[in-house]
Amino acid sequence: MSKQKRENEKASHKIAEENYKNEHYQGDTQFEKGLAETYEQVSDDYHEGTIDRKLGKED
Repeated sequence: MSKQKRENEKASHKIAEENYKNEHYQGDTQFEKGLAETYEQVSDDYHEGTIDRKLGKED
């Protein structure tokens, strides 16, 4: 395995292991901002409930 490939693999693992942190909202990188936005979207959908509730089909 070449040195460049190993370095790329290490960088990929570092990104893949990253978890959301509240500080990402003030982050400087596109990765941090994207992670914060994705977290917010998933959180909003989770708290909203099922698709039936979103469509107003509550039982």
